[in-house]
Amino acid sequence: MTHPSSDLATELGLELADDVAIAKPRYNVAPTQPVPIILERKTRGARAVRWGLIPSWTTDAKRSPLLINARAETVAQKPAFREALKLQRCLVLADGFYEWRMENGSKQPYYIRLRGGRPFAFAGLWDTWRAKPDGVLVPSCTIITVAPNALVADIHDRMPAILPREAYDRWLSPQVTDPAAVLPMLRAYPAEEMEAFRVSARVGSVQNDDAELIAPLP
Repeated sequence: MTHPSSDLATELGLELADDVAIAKPRYNVAPTQPVPIILERKTRGARAVRWGLIPSWTTDAKRSPLLINARAETVAQKPAFREALKLQRCLVLADGFYEWRMENGSKQPYYIRLRGGRPFAFAGLWDTWRAKPDGVLVPSCTIITVAPNALVADIHDRMPAILPREAYDRWLSPQVTDPAAVLPMLRAYPAEEMEAFRVSARVGSVQNDDAELIAPLP
């Protein structure tokens, strides 16, 4: 998320709490690092949680798989996600994402975003795991993926599920607990409203986190 907090309420149409803060712009977020999410509250405050879901019933987080994504086609059946789909949905805030394509024998990264670079929200799920023996609570999330639209399909075979603004209330509503009521929301965002361009291979190192990573290559 590269946009300041002051932009989020306007661009996303959310009534954010006064204490919402994106600490600093991030240009290269890796699994297990914090990402900003929004839960259902009267004033929707953002909080930073671990990217990589740890289900609450996990006994050993170190040995559990890194659940950074959940496939929309199976999210209602998988034990790690099915209860969260009913009760613990969230918005994962972003303004772009990377995918890689093989070109001339090497992987070329692309930066994909909405036209104009405005922020948006991925459909996400969250949970809280209690570490043992100290009992520390670890909140975490995963991002739901879908089959790609025509733009992303030229780069990768999956894409994150980006929710339109009009879907936010229903996706977050605690009164909506039937998966059948939210699964239709999980579909590819319109390709004509998005853009993609080649960026520096420096994004391949998590040590790099600066604005040059999202600059289009000549």
